[in-house]
Amino acid sequence: MVRIRVLVVDDHRIFAESLAAALAAEPDVEVSAAGSGPAALRSLERAAAEGRRFDVLLVDADLGSNVQGIRPAVSVQEGNEDGLVDGISLVAGVRTAQPAVRIVVLAEKDDPRRAALALQAGASGWVAKDCSLSRLLTVIRGVLRDETHLPPALLTGVLRELTAARKHRTESERLVESLTPREREVLRCMVAGLGRKAVAERLFLSPHTVRTHMQNVLGKLGVHSTLAAVALARRAGVGPADLAGDVVERGGQLA
Repeated sequence: MVRIRVLVVDDHRIFAESLAAALAAEPDVEVSAAGSGPAALRSLERAAAEGRRFDVLLVDADLGSNVQGIRPAVSVQEGNEDGLVDGISLVAGVRTAQPAVRIVVLAEKDDPRRAALALQAGASGWVAKDCSLSRLLTVIRGVLRDETHLPPALLTGVLRELTAARKHRTESERLVESLTPREREVLRCMVAGLGRKAVAERLFLSPHTVRTHMQNVLGKLGVHSTLAAVALARRAGVGPADLAGDVVERGGQLA
């Protein structure tokens, strides 16, 4: 019998253990549980190293919300031992690290905006926490067939959110295309979190020249801060500069 390996990720211990026990009663399901985003990532990495990858991740939409001081939508890399990784950020991180894993978000309430964000991050389903076990098993088996599962009441709202997001992305892409090649490289450095001095060293430019490029980037994108420019760049699909190696040529050919 082919067994489905499921990892439940929820920082509410009683719920996680109860759900894991219910799923484990199924003859074709093997289940584990993790109480935080970082713990889930460690479980995924360990399973992959042992050649026993998980097939489906069940992630609490409100992961980390019961931890004092939680910041919404932090990156997975910023997560720590206290579980400061929210559910949707974990979805994005897992999809990047292990794209074969299917992810279903478990939510206490329907929220079209957050459901749309989850789908954009790479989730294959959004399911109510109080749904029946048979319904959850149907979703688990469905996402393994590359199906997408949403509650019918959310469909219209989610489609509206995805359409709006697509419009914003198109507008953002148009603005980014107005940048010169050098300005786009500066923008990628900004997305990578580099300050003016670091950008200057990386691109072999003076800080004054970098300052001018940054001002031009903000002006062309129609924003007033680096944070706003980075947010727009991400909507347009602009990734960070590769800090592992120097990909910029000397000589200012891109200036």
